[in-house]
Amino acid sequence: MRTFVLLGFRIRQEVLEWSGAWWFLATLVVQAVIGPLIGLFVWSAVYPDDPTIARYYVAIILVTLMTESFEQHTFSERIYDGTISHELLRPQPVVIGVLGANLAIRAWLTFLGAPVVLLTGLSLGTGFDWRSVLVSLPAVVLAAALVFLLTFLLSMTAFWTQRVHAVVGFGHSLIFLFGGTAAPVGFLPDLWRQVAELSPFYAMSGLPAELAAYGGSVWSALALQLFWLVVLLAAVGLLWRAGVRRYTAVGS
Repeated sequence: MRTFVLLGFRIRQEVLEWSGAWWFLATLVVQAVIGPLIGLFVWSAVYPDDPTIARYYVAIILVTLMTESFEQHTFSERIYDGTISHELLRPQPVVIGVLGANLAIRAWLTFLGAPVVLLTGLSLGTGFDWRSVLVSLPAVVLAAALVFLLTFLLSMTAFWTQRVHAVVGFGHSLIFLFGGTAAPVGFLPDLWRQVAELSPFYAMSGLPAELAAYGGSVWSALALQLFWLVVLLAAVGLLWRAGVRRYTAVGS
């Protein structure tokens, strides 16, 4: 219970702190939606008579806004400038501050990006089945958790390297390529489609978007997401312990 209270306090604090960074948040919104919009224009041109493409990419835009993570900035920079030492000394898990910043930024991105989603959907005449949208919500929550864990995992390489932004950028590129943003996973060649559908990147983006746009088997989708959630949680735990040991050894 204490952990949730601390997390709630940190989220409120971060929301207020970010409220003064409108232009920067707007830049993050543009960064988040530009990839899906390019995919929308390209594949709508290739298949002009397929209305499901527009519906899918509107869903991808919203999923992207709700799941973006920036721990290479909010966490890794604290390793580089040494301020993480203060976090390690506090009587609370370091991840509370990281997660609080993550959720606050996502809330602002969703709020500021909602007009883009609405305008895109209205201009394309896109309609959704509310039942499919409702069914997709658990998958969106799990996708958000997966993206956070992957970004946090890659951001922890800052304990060993100064090139954390390149490492995290590579991970986000994999989400773009295999997650269903560059192209719907179903459009990929058979071999790459099978690889993508089993990867965590599809579970982070294309899978919840497909559920919202087309419906489908939610249980198999959640099973895939939960599998990767356990894998990433274990990897984050192992890398965190190794990273803190290295940081404290070097710092001493």
